[in-house]
Amino acid sequence: MKNILNIFLIAGIILMNVSCSSTNRLTMGVTQAPRIAIPAHVTKIGILNRSIPSEENNKLDKLDKVLSLEGKDLDKEGAEYAIQGLLDALKRDSRFEVVRIIEDVEGSRKGLGVFPAALPTDFVAQICQENEVDILFSLEFYDTDTTPSYELTTVSIPNNVGINIGIPGHRLTLNTLIENGWRIYDPVTKTILDEYIFNDFLTSVGEGVNPAKAFEAIAGRKEGVFQISNTIGMDYALLTRPINVRVARNYFVRGTNNFKIAMRRARTGNWDGAADLWATELDNRKSKIAGRAHYNMAIINEINGDLERALEFASAAYSDYDTRLALQYVNILRRRLAEQQELEATFEQLSR
Repeated sequence: MKNILNIFLIAGIILMNVSCSSTNRLTMGVTQAPRIAIPAHVTKIGILNRSIPSEENNKLDKLDKVLSLEGKDLDKEGAEYAIQGLLDALKRDSRFEVVRIIEDVEGSRKGLGVFPAALPTDFVAQICQENEVDILFSLEFYDTDTTPSYELTTVSIPNNVGINIGIPGHRLTLNTLIENGWRIYDPVTKTILDEYIFNDFLTSVGEGVNPAKAFEAIAGRKEGVFQISNTIGMDYALLTRPINVRVARNYFVRGTNNFKIAMRRARTGNWDGAADLWATELDNRKSKIAGRAHYNMAIINEINGDLERALEFASAAYSDYDTRLALQYVNILRRRLAEQQELEATFEQLSR
């Protein structure tokens, strides 16, 4: 009985703390700058496949295929699907006038399944000039490694009268690791704009009355690898585009009666009406109240898209009124302003 009373007491304290909290939480949609910022001058893109085995590495590559149970051309074809996914996604981006695959560049191939040394800057400039492109996307490596697992099991097959019965059988599991690495070379700045490694997995399971039947059941593994590889290429291209995300913010709901009314207005979606009440508290003689009002005015300005004005209010809330919550918010707004500059450059390209 004592334990039950303690549980109710703790629950009551938690509810009281929630109901008496000085802040509420809201979420809003914001547009973030792409992870990969493509320079504004870029309108023509070349795509290079360095994952094709070079002659000196070909024997080692063939041995790897045998050891990992890979198909004859699985790595080669899988890399081509990844390149095609990248090509298709970049072509759908209105910023780029030309997106082309650059074939047969001597001296670029490695194919060892690991990140090779970066291409020399002069070589990158030569490739771009000869193929009339502004920038170079490169699949630096692509490799699949397959680990088999075999076990005895029970499989169900219909008997002569159509009833499924369990008989001893075999289960074969193939766990395929798909490894790939990308780079983006900029011949103008002579830099690597991005370097990215991504791994994905595919598990294929087959069962049968004998090992051969079990292997037949996983015949679709190759198509699965190709589909995943194509998606990998598309996803890499999407890293160059802005993204929409939901972010959470806390705002003050206690301090004066105006904060309580503003909270109810905000809950109904009337944020401008809430802001009218917060604005009346900006000059409150109590610094704690004035600080909360400045902080909330920063929130409403971010909601309305005026990040510079939001930063002004948040900075004042912290520096002039010692509102501790505002310091973290100031740093968030500064990051968003920097991202906004990148976004404006990106949208300028999109609107051309």
